[in-house]
Amino acid sequence: MEHLILFTSVFLVMLMVLSLYRTIVGPSTLDRLMGMNAIGAKTTVLILLIGFIFGRIDMFVDIALSYAMLNFIAVLTASRYFQARGMRKRDSNLRVEE
Repeated sequence: MEHLILFTSVFLVMLMVLSLYRTIVGPSTLDRLMGMNAIGAKTTVLILLIGFIFGRIDMFVDIALSYAMLNFIAVLTASRYFQARGMRKRDSNLRVEE
């Protein structure tokens, strides 16, 4: 069972590297935010797998839930920020053109 969990964890880390590539290279801000959100979700699952390895899933569930909540709030905050910044840019461009 431990080998299966270890294999799954390694596979999950490889998927996180692909998401990291999308976060760094992403052509748009939305791609970068989605990559960041995917990394956070996979990290939450990785924390749970670590809990299975140590046999303390009860403690690691609390940590994973806290991390998932922080990830969700961070992505929402970043998307609000970029949305507001984009609206300010559009408003300033409209004023210049008038």
